[in-house]
Amino acid sequence: MSSAYDRVVLVVLDSVGCGAARDAVRFGDEKAHTLKHISEWAALNGFAFELPNLARWGLGQIYSGFGIPRTPRPQASTAILSELSPGKDTTTGHWEMAGTVLRAEFPVYPEGFAKKLLDDWCAENSLPGWLCNKPASGTTVIDEYGEEHLRTGKPIVYTSGDSVLQIAWSEEAFGIEKLYAISKSARKYVDPLGVGRVIARPFVGRKPGEFKRTENRRDYSVPPPAPNLLDLLVEEGAFVAGVGKIEDIFAHRSVTHVEHTGRNETSLEATLDFVKKSPGPRGLIFTNLIDFDQLHGHRRNPKTYAEALMAFDRFLPRLEAACGPRDLLVLTADHGNDPTHAGTDHTREDVPLLFWSKNPAFRAKELGRREGFATVARLTLDALGLERALAKLPDAAAATRVLD
Repeated sequence: MSSAYDRVVLVVLDSVGCGAARDAVRFGDEKAHTLKHISEWAALNGFAFELPNLARWGLGQIYSGFGIPRTPRPQASTAILSELSPGKDTTTGHWEMAGTVLRAEFPVYPEGFAKKLLDDWCAENSLPGWLCNKPASGTTVIDEYGEEHLRTGKPIVYTSGDSVLQIAWSEEAFGIEKLYAISKSARKYVDPLGVGRVIARPFVGRKPGEFKRTENRRDYSVPPPAPNLLDLLVEEGAFVAGVGKIEDIFAHRSVTHVEHTGRNETSLEATLDFVKKSPGPRGLIFTNLIDFDQLHGHRRNPKTYAEALMAFDRFLPRLEAACGPRDLLVLTADHGNDPTHAGTDHTREDVPLLFWSKNPAFRAKELGRREGFATVARLTLDALGLERALAKLPDAAAATRVLD
């Protein structure tokens, strides 16, 4: 297969779902629709919500509503992707788009983790004990336990609807390197359980109302099954540039260049830098934009979510201008996080897929619904002309081709 492209720029709009998945009722998410409910909230509240560049690309072909009009001639190809893996978390979504479809869900811990596990972990790290150990919102848990943490030095341990053990820790009082060390140690203890991620959650401040999480978060993931898209690209001599938390999601494997940014703004600038100063002649620039999920979806704030979408929309022309005719620019998401939904967890949703290029051979098409986020892996390998690598990813090879 000849290659029409040298680089794929893959940007994950973390949690920007486009409607309840067919099995959403199993997750209690049958009414979830991240894009629709943000659009409806804006219309009902007189909020000036507009996404002209995403609409120009064809987002309105996927969902049209207030601020997201359907266009007669979209500039990008568009599709709706349905997840095959049984889950609605970051790891599951990203692994599937890299060609790994999971057959079983990661375990979750609605009652918290076993006391012995936490006691043994604390003993190994000379910690005086632990606080919380229950599902909690990351912003409220530091207000609830932050002062006791500062007084005692006990880490705040909590979980969520995802397969995670999260550790909140004052980086001012106890140091960021200590947090990273105890988080790596915790990974050892939860490996036998198959927990998806240990997340180091640093914060600053001295009292409730002033506590604030910082950008120094780190994720320690269970290693993905091999091979995946990233492994095969490196095997083929291509570069893989990870922006945001990509290296963490893939357990620091097969990511050859890293910009570990913590906000949408810095992640987008880092992506732009990689486009302008390519790490190599052929490869993948893989970016996660965390703020949609972390700052707006989980906090159930449709206003700030809408503002973040508009900020990305304003940035999109800069990314388009930097891309050349041998670049394929791809936008997608890893799950939903409807900011109007009950609770604070992710929502089981389909996700949008939009891709565009200046390549004279590129023709925008409406592709309808496609099975599996592994469509993204197939699209990437097809674009780069790596048919032999595609054959090593059965789930991606089985995905319907979307690139002519």
